[in-house]
Amino acid sequence: MKAASKFLSAASAVTLSAALVVPGALAVQFVATSAAEAAVVSRVEVSGNQRIDAETIRNYITIKPGKAFSSSDIDSAVKALFGTGLFSDVQINQVGSTLVVKVAEYQVVNQVLFQNNKKLKDNALAAAVQLKPRGTFSQATLDADVESVKAAYKRIGRDDVTVTTQVMQLGDNRVNVVFNITEGDRTQIAAINFVGNSAYSSRRLSDVINTKRSSWLSFVLRDDVYDDDKLRADQELLRRFYYNHGYADFQVVSAVGELDSATNKYTVTITVQEGDRYTFGDVSVESTIPEVDSKSLESVVETRKGDVYNAKDVEDSIIALTEKVAGSGYAFAQVTPRGDRNFENHTISVVYTIDQGTKAYIERIEIRGNDRTRDYVIRREFDVSEGDAFNQVLVQRAKKRLEALNYFDKVDISTVPGSQPDQVVLVVDVVEKSTGEFSVGAGYSTGGDTSGPSVEGSITERNFLGRGQFIKLSAGGGKNSRDYSLSFTEPYFLGRRIAAGFDIFKQTREYSNNYDSDTTGATIRFGLPITDSISTQLAYNISQEKYKLDDDCGPTSDADPDGTCDISKAILQGIDESPWIKSSISLGLVYNTIDDMKNPHEGIYATTTAEFAGVGGDAKYVKVTGRGSIYQTLSEQFDLVGLVSAGAGHVEGYGGDGGLRIFDQFQSTDRMIRGFEYGGIGPADSLTGDHLGGTTYFNASAEAQFPMPVIPESFGLRGAVFADAATLYGSKISEAIATQTSTDMKLRASVGVGLMWASPFGPIRIDYAIPVKKEASDDVQEFNFGISTRF
Repeated sequence: MKAASKFLSAASAVTLSAALVVPGALAVQFVATSAAEAAVVSRVEVSGNQRIDAETIRNYITIKPGKAFSSSDIDSAVKALFGTGLFSDVQINQVGSTLVVKVAEYQVVNQVLFQNNKKLKDNALAAAVQLKPRGTFSQATLDADVESVKAAYKRIGRDDVTVTTQVMQLGDNRVNVVFNITEGDRTQIAAINFVGNSAYSSRRLSDVINTKRSSWLSFVLRDDVYDDDKLRADQELLRRFYYNHGYADFQVVSAVGELDSATNKYTVTITVQEGDRYTFGDVSVESTIPEVDSKSLESVVETRKGDVYNAKDVEDSIIALTEKVAGSGYAFAQVTPRGDRNFENHTISVVYTIDQGTKAYIERIEIRGNDRTRDYVIRREFDVSEGDAFNQVLVQRAKKRLEALNYFDKVDISTVPGSQPDQVVLVVDVVEKSTGEFSVGAGYSTGGDTSGPSVEGSITERNFLGRGQFIKLSAGGGKNSRDYSLSFTEPYFLGRRIAAGFDIFKQTREYSNNYDSDTTGATIRFGLPITDSISTQLAYNISQEKYKLDDDCGPTSDADPDGTCDISKAILQGIDESPWIKSSISLGLVYNTIDDMKNPHEGIYATTTAEFAGVGGDAKYVKVTGRGSIYQTLSEQFDLVGLVSAGAGHVEGYGGDGGLRIFDQFQSTDRMIRGFEYGGIGPADSLTGDHLGGTTYFNASAEAQFPMPVIPESFGLRGAVFADAATLYGSKISEAIATQTSTDMKLRASVGVGLMWASPFGPIRIDYAIPVKKEASDDVQEFNFGISTRF
């Protein structure tokens, strides 16, 4: 009991003491707070500053002598001074009636220097780091800059780069920052492995992605640089490839790159799950807008029942429906595809539902990252502008157009809320890339009027002055030729999607049969896209041709069959008519649905041109030519591609005697038929053997292309087997000038093999063809080599 009584007494004493002490403490705290809130100082003293004027520091804070301030004002002053980025430390204390502001200034960077860097120039590294001359120095920024330099080297394939730094004190609070770089060897990609693919070979999938295995060409192509962002983009390329070929369930399970530090090489492994291949089931259009007739819209849908499922066709159908409905006055209409997958018969039925979407307007289009490209170059790729109805389909179309310009490494378009609930802001973020190019190259060709070795140098700019204009200046030649040209194209003439441009050229040739030519000319052209796959071009062409016979050369005649040189009177007549002015108007039409112009597997490329000469000048003729090529994958597993092409042309003179010069008639080329020399078939001078060309030709070719076995796909080599057939006949050369061999239609044919190389210098092709049907007057050339494409 005594203990309990003592405890209670003690507890009472503690309680009583607390009752007395706590109010006292609260009173003291209240007084202190009130004093702080009511604090006034007579002056503000600044210390620790070396470069920054004390008055400047006083102006950054809101505390003034003679005015009351609180602790929150001190906090705000500290934050304001730190916010200037000039100080590494700030302390503010009240000492009596004086407010003491003590600062520690950041050091100032005098120079940022890079040492031992060869693969990346100083300006490229300077753009990558945050530290700049006359800027402030901090260790945190320096550490971040080290990582930025490493990242810059990683982007060019040098993962084992090491970067050390040195901070040199110069006095007066100034420093030089030195980055010492050991660049190391190029990091290569040893292998790209695909796991889980059966429908397509690993070689075929390697063609789809941009990341390539290292090869002896990698030092030129630079396509074997491992990059995580690039690998993520490759996954999207694979998805689109499979989705466009019927594999709607396709997915990339994983994509990883593992670096072997011992060899400094990556091994990339992409694991995929292909799923089943689908075809389109029923395709229909539904509309929840009463005024929109869904039946009338079915004609613009590009997906058809029974066709292999193709995601691109679905996207194109959405765009076509959206534009059709918007053109009918429903700017906010949204088209949503709904797929019904049948797992038993592997079909996907698609219903395109048209709804009246939420009303939203574009308040503004904000463009970021375009330091060089002008805003209007980007804006003109949009079919919508400020104040228009927001349409996601048209925005995505603009994104594809911007990517197709090849001005940017990356294009992102996002939306943020506008100032009103029904308004949005389009934010376009771009990352620019180099669009200029200086190239010097050499080549060799066995055909045409420039056969033999040749060299060429050119300067090209795809985005001239940031205006989106194309300009190219080139000069080159070979043993018997000289070429000079200047080309310019404005892709948006008068603010419309009409390409306008001009070409100026000068060509000289020395022909083996003892005469020379000098052609100077110019072309003014206008190009207009009709649809995404159809375009047309109108051009005016003018040229002056000068021909000169060698001084020691004379024509072969009946009286002098040997002559002083072997040359036909038809050629001599053309030379005598020199100089020759040719003024013409041409109209061309191109249809192009090729999936990949560099490595085509599917699609059609067709072109036709009509030229009318006689708009002034000496030449008077009408010339019509056409050519079409169809590519189709014959075997997806073996990457076997079939090609069927055909062409035709006819030229007809008019006015006067209606004759044509020999130089106006068609000459055979390797694009017409392989296995024969350039100008090696058709009517010929029976006395000299010179081929005089013809007024009409037809040609056809069938070809199968395949990857070369054993050779890695990164080399870009493919083989081909082909069969060609052609005829060149008709002539407007007077028999009084030259007695010709038969001008009737005579069929020629050849079979052969080819080797194609997608080289860094352009597509190179080697063909070996054997004529299986020919005429006695034909000139055979079984081997053909040149830089060319089959389009």
